[in-house]
Amino acid sequence: MKVAEQLEELERVAEQLGVRVSYEPMAGLVQNTGGLCRVKGEYRVIIDRRLKPPERVQILADALGRFDLGAVEMSDPTRAFVESCRPRRSA
Repeated sequence: MKVAEQLEELERVAEQLGVRVSYEPMAGLVQNTGGLCRVKGEYRVIIDRRLKPPERVQILADALGRFDLGAVEMSDPTRAFVESCRPRRSA
């Protein structure tokens, strides 16, 4: 699967979950690549708009890996990738 297609699919998954994805300039005191946050009760993934598509895919997959994706439709390769990005629970 091409990176651009995977990014589009992850954006659709986020939409299905009610997670807003935005690409913003990240400069000043808070220079980062982006990630998941909650703003006024709404989940958002904010990604530095200067990042290339593979980096955007990684950040979005990391964020979506925190949600229950059992009922969400997505391709098998994308599901496997997001599953691999899930945070590991400590014992």
